[in-house]
Amino acid sequence: MNLDAKTIHKIADLARIHIDDQEVDTLIPEMNKILSFMEKLNELDTAEVKPLVYMNEAVNIWREDVVKQEISTADGLKNSAKHTDQFFMVPKIIEK
Repeated sequence: MNLDAKTIHKIADLARIHIDDQEVDTLIPEMNKILSFMEKLNELDTAEVKPLVYMNEAVNIWREDVVKQEISTADGLKNSAKHTDQFFMVPKIIEK
């Protein structure tokens, strides 16, 4: 399949990008090269290859959540720069 300027503009429109006419002349051979590579991949026999959902077959190992150590509020706050008796104090980042 060979692409022409009209097809390049249609692809750019679908991708919502702006392409100048000068860029089209550069893109035509580059995109044709990509398409010829993809056609080469279609020649491979993939009948015995299982489809992939993920790149590896790792499975999550679920475990129960267990509380191992609890610290007091005072210990949790002692290294913070600013705090009240119960909360961390952080700079305001959202203005109303």
